[in-house]
Amino acid sequence: MTHGMRTDTHTMRLDSPRGWRDTAAHYALLPLRVFLGVTFVYAGLDKLTDSAFMQAGGAGSIGDTMRAARDSAAIPALVDLALKSPVGFGYAIALGELAVGLGILVGLLGRLAALGGALISLSLWLTVSWATTPYYYGNDLAYLMAWLPLVLAGTPYLSLDAAWRARRRPGGYR
Repeated sequence: MTHGMRTDTHTMRLDSPRGWRDTAAHYALLPLRVFLGVTFVYAGLDKLTDSAFMQAGGAGSIGDTMRAARDSAAIPALVDLALKSPVGFGYAIALGELAVGLGILVGLLGRLAALGGALISLSLWLTVSWATTPYYYGNDLAYLMAWLPLVLAGTPYLSLDAAWRARRRPGGYR
C-alpha cells in the first residue's frame, strides 16, 4: 500500500525517511507564518483598542513613545515625520500590523504581506528599538529577520495564494 500526499507536481511518499524529510521541508514555514500572523494581528488589535496609546501625548501614548525614542533613533527624521501626526501614524501602524497579520495567516498576497511586516519591523528597529543594547535584546530586528524567509518564499502552501494558483492552472480544481 502506498502512503503519499499529493503536491503541486508529484506525490511525496511518506513511507520513507526521505519522504518525511521532504514533507517537513515542504511545510517548514507554516509555524513561522502562524507565529508572525497571530503576533501582528494581536499587536494591531492591542493598539486599536488601547485608548491611551492612540493619543498625541500622555502616559503610554504613541506621541510620548515617539518623542522618547527620537534622540536615540538611527533615523530621527522618520520619527519627526511620524510626529507631525502621531495619532494618524499610530492608526497606520496598527492597521498595517492587522493587514499584514491577516494576510500572512490566510496566505493572501503572502510575499507582499511579508514585505509589509518586514518594513514595519525595520521602521520600528530604526526608531524605537535602535538604542537597545545589546542589540539582541531588541525584538524588532529579530522580527525583521523572521519576515525575510516569507518575503523570499511567500505562502505557497495551505494558503489562498496556493488555491488561486491551483485554480488558474489547467486541470486545477474547479
